[in-house]
Amino acid sequence: RVRELLDLAGADPTRCRLYAPVPSNDSWARDHGPITVFRDGRPVLLDFRFNGWGAKFPHDLDDRITARLRALGAFGETALESVDLILEGGGIETDGEGTLLTTAQCLLNPNRNGLDRPELERQLREWLGFNRFLWLHNGHLLGDDTDSHIDTLARFCDARTLAYQGCRDPADPHYEALKAMAEELRTFRTAAGEPYRLIELPLPAARRDERGARLPAGYANFLILNGAVLMPSYDDPQDGVALQCLSGCFPNRSIIGVPCATLIHQGGSLHCVTMHLPAGVIPEANPA
Repeated sequence: RVRELLDLAGADPTRCRLYAPVPSNDSWARDHGPITVFRDGRPVLLDFRFNGWGAKFPHDLDDRITARLRALGAFGETALESVDLILEGGGIETDGEGTLLTTAQCLLNPNRNGLDRPELERQLREWLGFNRFLWLHNGHLLGDDTDSHIDTLARFCDARTLAYQGCRDPADPHYEALKAMAEELRTFRTAAGEPYRLIELPLPAARRDERGARLPAGYANFLILNGAVLMPSYDDPQDGVALQCLSGCFPNRSIIGVPCATLIHQGGSLHCVTMHLPAGVIPEANPA
């Protein structure tokens, strides 16, 4: 069935790889998938522990997906190391130059590792090579079950530019928290000691589930690809505004809106449901 859908969508079969089904609890590859580092010029996949965002949801199957995919040959001969630390990919954001941007509400939450900040920074430095840490203490989207993942709030566009989720409606329940987050971002400095260039992203109109609860729809959950940026869209007037904002952040990339009105009903968006792997990790194979 997946092959049929790919064919109908016009996907290039030589660029698609399908593997035997792996049991899962949910669909959020960003949070249970492998995080790649490079050692001596070679990629190494790190398989951190996953506990369902603080044991909120079943997670036993998701915690084993990476190891099972490795056993199926999905990552070829790329080295895979298990790390005895709970960490979700959506909870960390980096400029690629040694800086980690994250939220205290997530990474320092007792429902994750129960570690204090110095010890957690030590382990993140050891495993991921970070040498600077920027901790946000404000910002949250209603309906977000992750304890304020950074990939819903603020993202690096380059080493000196941050795009962040804003809210300009004082009547919106997000207004105060996102305003406080913006003020906090203004205090952050680059490695060179300069203020960041801050790009505010608009907030789409409230989207709600079948019970009337607010869903965590926003535009910071974009996905950076080779030559393009995929931006979540919600059939909302603010989609075009957000696209223009990101065009200014990524002048050499195409900004492509991807409909996420259905996906957001699952509690996440585009970045949450994907995971990057560098060239060479996925082996050449027969077309799907």
